[in-house]
Amino acid sequence: MKEVITVGNMRESDAHTIAQYVPSKVLMYRAAMGVCRAADWKGKIGILTGAGNNGGDGYALACILADRGIACQVLRVSEKFSQDGQHYHDLALSKGVEIRMFAPGEDLRDYDMLVDCMLGTGFSGRVREPYRSAIKAVNNARAYVVSVDINSGMNGDTGKAELAVKSNLTVTIGYLKTGFFLGDAIWYLDKLAVVDIGIRLVRDEYFLATEEEIVFPHTGWALNGDKTELLTPGEAEDQLKNGQTVPELAVELALKEQHLIRVLGKNSLVSDGYRTYFVEEGSFPAEIVCRDEP
Repeated sequence: MKEVITVGNMRESDAHTIAQYVPSKVLMYRAAMGVCRAADWKGKIGILTGAGNNGGDGYALACILADRGIACQVLRVSEKFSQDGQHYHDLALSKGVEIRMFAPGEDLRDYDMLVDCMLGTGFSGRVREPYRSAIKAVNNARAYVVSVDINSGMNGDTGKAELAVKSNLTVTIGYLKTGFFLGDAIWYLDKLAVVDIGIRLVRDEYFLATEEEIVFPHTGWALNGDKTELLTPGEAEDQLKNGQTVPELAVELALKEQHLIRVLGKNSLVSDGYRTYFVEEGSFPAEIVCRDEP
């Protein structure tokens, strides 16, 4: 069984860990090291970086690849940096990494691998330029695509995306996010890995589990019993109100109707109102433990 959390929980847990346990630059390095270990790096490699800490992960990855003698280029999609992103950008430059601005309309089809470090889990809404052009260029490339933390353009809570990077591998940091199992995620993600970098959760929320692991101690209801109400994703979304997510709706319906609520899909969602699970139909996402110090 694996924890699945919302973006807000991740943000709070990250801040708590930084304040009490691990410096932010160390966490960023660990995240990048986990990404490095998740893929087989070869050919011409391009790393597209945005303005926030997701971009910082890309600069830190460039440093690690440089230390291993693996050449890469960084294509900046923003002029801005986070504080830690600036640190690893400058360090990458000192290691001889080629860093330049991404040009809207640029063709990326000569790259063998592309790393998506543009928009993080906090993104929502419509993708704007220059990110829009960069995402389209990645999707039009022939490269093996690695998205870091989340596919740029995807909502981390709902999985909704008006435009998002299509990845061969998504390496999420810390914990799985609810958006990976909802909305449009199935169309954008292929393989999924999670990197444990030592972030301490401030609260439990949801879980990814096999059917055998799921128990409902508060109610005694069985997953395949007669107290289960089935909903399609469309039926669930039609009932959303006031910015609700599908997991929140499932909890509400389960408590009100005194049934298990199961929302069908590749990873169906089940709630008894007290605990909510995503039911894993295939193999679990790969897990990488990375507690290295820079």
